[in-house]
Amino acid sequence: MTESNKRTLTGRVVSDKMDKTVTVLVERRVKHPLLGKFITRSKKYHAHDANDEYREGDTVLIEECRPIAKTKAWRVTKLVEKSRSM
Repeated sequence: MTESNKRTLTGRVVSDKMDKTVTVLVERRVKHPLLGKFITRSKKYHAHDANDEYREGDTVLIEECRPIAKTKAWRVTKLVEKSRSM
């Protein structure tokens, strides 16, 4: 994969308990085909965090990469917003 066609997603870190890994919850709004109302769909991704710098509640940008572990094929590229709970 070249640099330009890597998929990127924005989500919230919901778990940072693993070593060098964070769980990122990505939410998207889709329109129901019959009812027409918007529904929130969500999915969790395991993302590589090499320096263990991201904490629970942070909003981060993740990009697709080669598989690093059995369930980990994304890497955190940057911090969008720091968590406010301290």
